Amino acid sequence: MTRQQALELLHTHMQNANLRRHCYSVEAVMRALAKHFGEDEELWGIVGLLHDGDYEEVKENPELHTIKMAGWLKEAGEANKELLSAILSHNYSHTGQNPPHNNLEWALFCCDELTGLIVAVALVKGRKLKNVTVDSVLHKFPVKHFAAGVNRIQIEMCQEKLNLKLPDFIDLALKAMQSISSELGL
Repeated sequence: MTRQQALELLHTHMQNANLRRHCYSVEAVMRALAKHFGEDEELWGIVGLLHDGDYEEVKENPELHTIKMAGWLKEAGEANKELLSAILSHNYSHTGQNPPHNNLEWALFCCDELTGLIVAVALVKGRKLKNVTVDSVLHKFPVKHFAAGVNRIQIEMCQEKLNLKLPDFIDLALKAMQSISSELGL
C-alpha cells in the first residue's frame, strides 16, 4: 500500500479534521522512529496514518476499533502481515488481543498518546508547535489535570520497550510534528 492509497482510505472513512490531524501527527512520529531504528519508514508511516482510521465508525463499539480497519485493508488487497498486525495491536487495551510485540507495535503504542500531549502543550503555547520545547512538554507531563485523557504510563513505556529515554522520545516526536506543523494547523 502506498501513502496515497492509505490517505484515500483514511479520508474515505474519517471526515473529522482534528482526527485526521492526529493521524498525520502519528504518521510523522512513526516515520521518525523508523528512521531512528533503521526500519521501513514507509511501512511505519502508513501504520501511523491508518491506526485510528476506523475510529469515527466504531467509536460507540471500541472493541471493533482496528478490526474494521484491518478488514478494509484486506478488502483493498493488503496482505502485509506486519502492517495488519501493527494495526490490530493498536487496540490491545480494548480487546486484550494482539499485544504489541516488536518495535513497530510498541512505537505506535507509545507515540499515539505522546502526540496528544504535544498538541495540548502547543495549544497553551500560542497554538504553535514552534513554541513547544522538550522542557515545556516535560513540565506538563506530571500535571495530571493537564491533558487528563493522555495516558502517561503508555508514553513512559518508551524507556522499557523502545530503549528511548523520555526526553529523547519527546524530542524525536516534537521535531517530527514540527516538520509538518502547517498540515497540523499548529
